Amino acid sequence: MSLNHQQKVYIPKAARTNQYIAAEIKVTDALLAHYPDLKTCYQTVSRSIFNLADQEELSNIHVITNDKLPVVRFHTEAYCFQTAEQIILFYNPAYHEAQNLITDDNYRARKIRIVFLATGDEIRSNSASFHAKVQSFLTKLMPQLPENELTVKIRDHQHLSYDFFAKAKGNKESYGFKLRAIGPRYKARNCPLPEEHSSLSYVTVKLPLGRRLKQSILPEHTNDFTPLYQKLEDAFLHATSAKQLKQVAMVANGLTPLVRNSKYDQVDGTDEVQMIGFDPNQEEQQFVRHWDGSQLVETVSFTIVAGKKDYKDAGFGRFMNQVEDALKKFTSELELDRSHEDLIVRFHQHISYQNS
Repeated sequence: MSLNHQQKVYIPKAARTNQYIAAEIKVTDALLAHYPDLKTCYQTVSRSIFNLADQEELSNIHVITNDKLPVVRFHTEAYCFQTAEQIILFYNPAYHEAQNLITDDNYRARKIRIVFLATGDEIRSNSASFHAKVQSFLTKLMPQLPENELTVKIRDHQHLSYDFFAKAKGNKESYGFKLRAIGPRYKARNCPLPEEHSSLSYVTVKLPLGRRLKQSILPEHTNDFTPLYQKLEDAFLHATSAKQLKQVAMVANGLTPLVRNSKYDQVDGTDEVQMIGFDPNQEEQQFVRHWDGSQLVETVSFTIVAGKKDYKDAGFGRFMNQVEDALKKFTSELELDRSHEDLIVRFHQHISYQNS
């Protein structure tokens, strides 16, 4: 196999790309001192944001002032759901536009979070220009705020998602991706990033626990699901170890997994979110598990993190080919029905940095 071929991963042509950028502004006493109350602060700041967004042609933007975590996913219809800790945004970047203030007038937020959703076609190809547009927006926004000591933390999230079993369902067309890292990709498109920025790339896999899978492993009428989880854990570790994928996780406790760079971010869990921390610069094997044999969940989440050796100018194609080979081995051992079951694979690329 040629080196160029190894550096590409062939993903179903129907794969979906997504990008959103979160800008976080700390809510300080100095900022609040300029307004009579919290409600006026949130409404005035959001009005400035939406007016500027119109001028800068940013057409899908959400302002969150209740400290809930935004989760963005593709859907043919636009929805915004709230849980106690999360804001779940569904949208189709080709069609949907929004200006939305999500707030609790009596709650003092730790930060005002502005979420910019990428719109249009060719999301991945245009990701650098979208990031540059958000940078320009923030440069113009900050002088409009009454407090000049504020700083902004920027988090850029990019996803590429597809059904691992797409070919078995008749979707045989694929496209070769090199999956270059965000830093070199942006630099080549005249959107340089600060020298001090955090980056993390990883894959998540969602495995539904269907009736057939459970019946093949568990005895009838049992309340102990340990054999099921242990079988999945053993098969997953065996498959990933064979491809030298060293930083992996399995979550089956009903919580939403959230992957962070442990060198820069806190990794405490909450009632809804299971934080998983990895340092991609470490070379040692790291396996994070969160499951409870007394609790049966609907879906098990697996995570595979790209290590330092995977961050190459050529991209993450080789890493993703290793992931795909591991998943083939993993799913073959479980004897899943590829023509009737979905196995959603999502390749994540994140960067974050402080913008003064």
